[in-house]
Amino acid sequence: MHAAGTQARSAVPSQTELSPIWHPSPNFGPRRDSLKPSLIVLHYTAMSSAQAALTRLCDPQYEVSAHYLIGADGTLWHMVQETDRAWHAGAGEWMGQSDINSRSIGIELDNRGDHPFSDPLMTSLEALLPAIMTRWNIPETGIIGHSDMAPGRKIDPGPRFDWLRLERQALAASRGNSAPPQDTSPASFRACTQAAGYTADANDKTLLSTIRLRYRPWATGPLTAEDFIPLIPPTTSA
Repeated sequence: MHAAGTQARSAVPSQTELSPIWHPSPNFGPRRDSLKPSLIVLHYTAMSSAQAALTRLCDPQYEVSAHYLIGADGTLWHMVQETDRAWHAGAGEWMGQSDINSRSIGIELDNRGDHPFSDPLMTSLEALLPAIMTRWNIPETGIIGHSDMAPGRKIDPGPRFDWLRLERQALAASRGNSAPPQDTSPASFRACTQAAGYTADANDKTLLSTIRLRYRPWATGPLTAEDFIPLIPPTTSA
C-alpha cells in the first residue's frame, strides 16, 4: 500500500459532464497487466450517510476505495482517476476473468441496502454511466453488481436496486423474455448462469440466490423455470 499523498497521477481530477467533486483517496494503485476498464461495478455503501462513506473510502487505514460515490441527494464525488485501480471489488470473477479491480470502474451508491435508492441518486448514476461507457467503450453487458462477481460474499447493490430502470436505458444488460428451456435442472441452470457471466465459484443454493437478488428478489423456495428466463438472451420483434 502506498502512503497517502504520494501518488501524483491522481492529483488532478478528470473532467466529466457532471463536474464531480474531486475528493482524492490515497487508496489506489496501477492497473495490472496494462488492463483497461471493461466493466463498471455498482455497490451500495451500507453506511449511515454519504459523508461517512466518503470518509471511509478515503481513509488509508481501511484500504478500500472506489472511483465514484453518489449521495442520496445526487451529489457526485470522484475519488480515484479512472485510469487507476481502485480497491472496491475484492475477490471474485466475471466471464471467467479475475482481478476485477484492474478491469473495472467502481461506483459506490449511498444506500444502506434496506430501502429504495433515491431518484436524485439514480438520476446522477444515469448521467455518469453513459460518460464512462463512452470513454472506455464498455457495453451495457459490462454493468454489473458487486454480488454478480462475488456471489455469496457480497449482496450489493442489493434487492432494492432498480436494475430494470437501467435496462430500459441500455445502461445494463436486458433480461430475457423468452420461454425457459426444456431442461430446468440445476446443471442446466448453472450452464445458463455461466453463459451470462456468472463464472465465480458458488454452490447451487448461492448461485440461485445471486440470480434472484438481481432479477427476482421476491422469489423464494427451490429452483423454478421462471429463474431461467432472465438469463436467456431477450428476443426481439421482427
